[in-house]
Amino acid sequence: MFDSNHTSVNEKNHLTLGGCDSVELAKEYGTPLYVLDETVVRERCRFFVDSVKEYYGGNGLILYASKALSCMALYRIAKEEGMGVDVVSGGEMYTAYKAGFPMEKVYFHGNCKTPEELSMALDLGLGRIVVDSVTELRQLASIAKEKGKTANVLFRIKPGIDAHTHDFVKTGQIDCKFGLALETGEALEVIREAVETEHICYCGVHCHIGSQIFDIDPFCEAAHVMMRFIKEIKDTCGADTKELNLGGGFGIAYNEKDDPIPFGNYMEAVSRVVHEEAEALALPLPFILMEPGRSIVATAGSTLYTVGVVKDIPDVRTYVSVDGGMADNPRYILYQAEYHFTLANRAGDEKDAIVTVAGRCCESGDLLGENVRLQRPVPGDILAVSATGAYNYSMASHYNRLPNPAMVLVKDGTHRVIIKRESYEDIIRNDIF
Repeated sequence: MFDSNHTSVNEKNHLTLGGCDSVELAKEYGTPLYVLDETVVRERCRFFVDSVKEYYGGNGLILYASKALSCMALYRIAKEEGMGVDVVSGGEMYTAYKAGFPMEKVYFHGNCKTPEELSMALDLGLGRIVVDSVTELRQLASIAKEKGKTANVLFRIKPGIDAHTHDFVKTGQIDCKFGLALETGEALEVIREAVETEHICYCGVHCHIGSQIFDIDPFCEAAHVMMRFIKEIKDTCGADTKELNLGGGFGIAYNEKDDPIPFGNYMEAVSRVVHEEAEALALPLPFILMEPGRSIVATAGSTLYTVGVVKDIPDVRTYVSVDGGMADNPRYILYQAEYHFTLANRAGDEKDAIVTVAGRCCESGDLLGENVRLQRPVPGDILAVSATGAYNYSMASHYNRLPNPAMVLVKDGTHRVIIKRESYEDIIRNDIF
């Protein structure tokens, strides 16, 4: 069922988000405007944290995959909800650090970490570095030796599973830039080297098979493959695998057509496989980690735009141009991602028009949606796009030198800015004349 993002229609026929009138939000803060519902975010966090307690007896940790939306307010919420975080760059690492997040609960991913980032991770005392290649392993060992430190590591493994999702977000099969392959023996050889390397402490393995997956079976198969690999590591390298990170990728509802499997079904099914394999292989149950990102913040977010131009081309289509577009949401141009649209100022009215929502960038492909059912629009309307909490702000660009929008956090009728709107001065700040 489509997640309504705690929305409703008030007595003014306006869309409300987190108890706040979205038209009033647009008036006060301007558009484009990202709106994030704190209640939804915290509900998702608590669900996953409670699932670890229920299905693994608390023997695990949920890591918020902060690439979905990285900002200090989100790290504060994750900290308060008892989670760890997954970061993929020095920028995300630094943001978490400045937000006061406990660095021992930060896990650092990436297929091409720089020496500066690895050094920073060791200096800040990150909990784990998820090694992606033998090159990175040797580089990390050298840096750790220079600093007189020991790096606690996991290894990202390609389990050979092709999840049914968009080609750009498949990450578990052998033809992928991430991780070490099982089929070729590469993964085992690199772990064998790590076990024998000074200044490296082998802690466990990690896999992630893709994103926006609507099927339980690939997650179960990944758990099966990884538990068998843990047994192989024990038998051939004599090393105990204390941690198993099974990644994320749970599908969410972007519009009414999406029918995702309840998150609890994923958690229960995967837990069953892990427990059965541990018993069958006579292995201790590893400490379980999972990395939900999109499933925590996507449906908590909405974006508000102002309609600028309505251009009807007879017998072709009607373009509805708004004051944002691919610069603040590139997912349509990248993945043909579909969304739920409504006019926030006439939210309860019948949707009696079929339109193409176009962005303002000087790019013919700058669209937010085609064949969109919408209330018949006029200039000045406020357009709301749902489920934009993940990979919208985090993937925003300055194309056409457009400043990034503000983001407000809403909860129970209250609202506050958590990311300021950029100014033109911000755009030129690093220019040298």
